Amino acid sequence: MLERITAFFQNAGQAIGRGIGLLFAWLVWPFMAAHGWYGRRHWMVKGPILAVLAVLIGLYGYFFIQTQVWSGFNPNFIDTYRWSERTVPAGQELPPSTALAGSDATPAATAANPAARQCQSSAIVDAAADLTDFNVNQNAWISSMLLYRLGFFGIDWDHTPFLDNKASFQRGVNQAVRRTSTELVDTLGRVRGTSGINNNLQDARGNLQFDEYSWYFGLDPFGFKTPTPSYYRTAIEKLRAFNRDLTICAATFDSRADNLVQFIDRIANDLGGTAAILRDRSENHSAGWFDTRADDRFWFAYGQLYGYYAILSGAGADFSQVIRERNLGQIWNDTLSRFRSALNVQPTIVSNGSEDGMIMPSHLAVMGFHILNVRSNLVEARAVLDR
Repeated sequence: MLERITAFFQNAGQAIGRGIGLLFAWLVWPFMAAHGWYGRRHWMVKGPILAVLAVLIGLYGYFFIQTQVWSGFNPNFIDTYRWSERTVPAGQELPPSTALAGSDATPAATAANPAARQCQSSAIVDAAADLTDFNVNQNAWISSMLLYRLGFFGIDWDHTPFLDNKASFQRGVNQAVRRTSTELVDTLGRVRGTSGINNNLQDARGNLQFDEYSWYFGLDPFGFKTPTPSYYRTAIEKLRAFNRDLTICAATFDSRADNLVQFIDRIANDLGGTAAILRDRSENHSAGWFDTRADDRFWFAYGQLYGYYAILSGAGADFSQVIRERNLGQIWNDTLSRFRSALNVQPTIVSNGSEDGMIMPSHLAVMGFHILNVRSNLVEARAVLDR
């Protein structure tokens, strides 16, 4: 009996070994055949092939590095702005002593020359510009890179479990900036009914709406044009131009309570839509670590929270007078704390398992929970403003 069992396992081992050998041979054969063919070619054929291979290796190396290195990523980056030290809401004129800080002008000169007066710039606009700069200048914009568009042997990178997390995160950040740019154009950057749309904000919004995935847009005299990052860079310039105009009181920022209510509404609705997407994925595609789309959903939501955390921190400075007058400070700070808590969730591998799973947890459910907490606080803040 023992001999039979031993023989069985020996035969099974040999069969498995032969199977592995055949699989290895099947995988290696195309390369061996290509090597044999290449070895018989003339150097005029070998040279161009080597050049193409070198270019491909270089491109894929660059692509791999850009998808794995997140330059400037820092959930605490808003601390560098020191917005809590601002005492004047966005768009309002600064007191002479504040406006003259760091300037050679005198109070008398300022009084004699109204053009020399200064107004408070917008922290929201600063945040939107810097978030976009983080996306396209400090990092490569992954979604429109050639190799990202080509996919993994024809499969969209978003449908694979690797090399797409940064792209999803960037699109989430961009979603927050896009939503903000629309509100800046429609309400925040103008006095409703008595002023026109600011051209810089209008241009910024138009550029930020550009297709996130476009690799090239025709030909120009200098070759292929890559419009997605270049359009977003133009948006940065327009946002900063608006803030420069605002600093010299040549633009408008309407920091009224009803504008803050509408802004909060739009953000809450945007986050609500993302929470619904996470819930649908969590409930209907629960496959633990084997759900190849879970990481896309997670990192998009993370990027959206990352962007709105900065933008709402800036809104706290821009609408400081409204927040103070409505006794909204505690709720506002608690909302920002909930944002920061959500940004602490940074799993190495995103799992879409059951909510009570030990080995394969549900990171989508965790992120959805945090988003709904943030949204709940925003709804509460809106209710206070509406009283």
